[in-house]
Amino acid sequence: MCSRSPNPDAQKKHFVLVHGAGHGAWCWYKLSALLISAGHHVTALDLAASGDNPKQINQVHCFADYVEPLIEFMESLPPEDRVILVGHSMGGASISIAMERFPEKISVAVFATAVMPGPTLSYLAIVKQDLALALSSLRSFPLFDEEIKLTKEKYGLVRRVCIVCDQDLAIGEDVQRWMIKENPPHEVKVINGSDHMPMFSKPQEFFSTLQEITEKYS
Repeated sequence: MCSRSPNPDAQKKHFVLVHGAGHGAWCWYKLSALLISAGHHVTALDLAASGDNPKQINQVHCFADYVEPLIEFMESLPPEDRVILVGHSMGGASISIAMERFPEKISVAVFATAVMPGPTLSYLAIVKQDLALALSSLRSFPLFDEEIKLTKEKYGLVRRVCIVCDQDLAIGEDVQRWMIKENPPHEVKVINGSDHMPMFSKPQEFFSTLQEITEKYS
């Protein structure tokens, strides 16, 4: 799903919104409307076997299958284009793969109450810390027993901002703080009063936080 701002005079940025486990592009509708009204471009994707994507879960065997729609989209971008990647929850793993593949096409990566693996912090270690984030799916989500290979030379080139929600019960605060300590981002922002789904519970605050990140990092 791709929408464009009706305001040609605005300083447009291109946000690519990547959902978490069991969700789809539909979960971003409130945030997308706010970003578009501010003059930005927005692309919200359905990953494989998610949202309206026609693939079934038994056709998704590995991360490469799951993130194929995101990889194909990133490949389609003109060489001069740079996007702001936003990953929610398990979407943090998905955008990490894109960061490793396309660091030159990303202005900043935003991990919104998301898993945040890195070159020295394995994805499998994070998942073992807290399985709740994968067990709360609306549509079945494959639990890949597969590591994500990330390097300082590629993934490490992309600036990262972590958004923590102080009422998040899906990814415990201890797990969030542990990820931040083990894989320090450039900045940590907190949305107070929000649960695990800030795009629903605090969309205006989420939008304002993204605006601040955009002004600083892109």
